[in-house]
Amino acid sequence: MKVNLGVLSLFVALVGVSSFIFLVVAIATDFWYIIDASKLETSRNGTDALSSHSGLWRTCRVRNECYPLINPFWHENANITDSHRQLLYMHGTFVILMPLSLILMIFGGMTGFISILARAYLLLLMTGLLFLFGALVTLTGISVYIAYSAAAFKEAVCLLRSKDLLVEIDIRFGWSLALVWISFVAEVLTGAVFLLAARVVGLKQRREQAL
Repeated sequence: MKVNLGVLSLFVALVGVSSFIFLVVAIATDFWYIIDASKLETSRNGTDALSSHSGLWRTCRVRNECYPLINPFWHENANITDSHRQLLYMHGTFVILMPLSLILMIFGGMTGFISILARAYLLLLMTGLLFLFGALVTLTGISVYIAYSAAAFKEAVCLLRSKDLLVEIDIRFGWSLALVWISFVAEVLTGAVFLLAARVVGLKQRREQAL
């Protein structure tokens, strides 16, 4: 089966741009983690806004303003427990990894554009590996965030000292995290297509050398 490099180029451009846009939107929005306490608010006659949704940088109340999360990089001298310190380390980790993945995609996009125009085998290969490495960074960030959310929930339960209230609270991951998963899949697909394009160019160069 003959693979057309032009079709591959168009496909990889669409998928790569989609991956970048999904990740930008996910990082910029505040619906990674959602706490729906509407049942609890109803039982308390709705006097307090308990529901919230959180992103990488801040937490927002449903009917109030957003406020930033604790800076994870300025806690060395703070009087906090070891569990809180671990949460801050985890927070700092995924706050670094997600923008790093964006930076890798930007570099990958530039090298990919040049490699497609030049039909350069090594540059196509390097771009594919760069996108796959970026996907690994994204997956690591997602994994750390999920572990962070589980640890934060466990810490909140310990502080609450009452599991009865949890029955009236719905806690779930939001659509921002779903966008990151879509971006990750698109990033892997982009890297794989670049590797396929490198193979196509490499085979074509070998055929031309054999003639």
